[in-house]
Amino acid sequence: MASPGTSAIAGPDFDPLLDDTEDLPRTLRREKEARAREARERAAQERAAAPSLSMGPDDRSRPQPQIYAASDFNPNAAAAAATLAPVSIRKIDVPFVELMLFFLKAVIASIPALILLGTVLWTLGTLLEMIFPWLIKMKILISFPN
Repeated sequence: MASPGTSAIAGPDFDPLLDDTEDLPRTLRREKEARAREARERAAQERAAAPSLSMGPDDRSRPQPQIYAASDFNPNAAAAAATLAPVSIRKIDVPFVELMLFFLKAVIASIPALILLGTVLWTLGTLLEMIFPWLIKMKILISFPN
């Protein structure tokens, strides 16, 4: 019989899915241990198969990269788990000569695009004048109002 101060019924804080209880039947406990052992062995095999990045003395004080197997990596879960820190850029230090060269290259690279755009617009205008001949009369009226 239960003592008067304690209840024999599980309270609302009881977690029925908790696997750390020793009340599990022997079969379930063995299955749980077998799955944990398989997971440890699989992790050890993946660590052994992962390429080694070390080229000098091992320095474990630095953060090491995490290597995922293709089946284990889920980009949505990684994005949801990562917390983004707010960032503000205060200054960009680019030498003037390098900045000037960049913009000169951009201007030179835009010349073929402008030539192509002009050609396309001229072709479309010519096609419109062929399809709608009254546009020529309207063009003359706008250009020469007398």
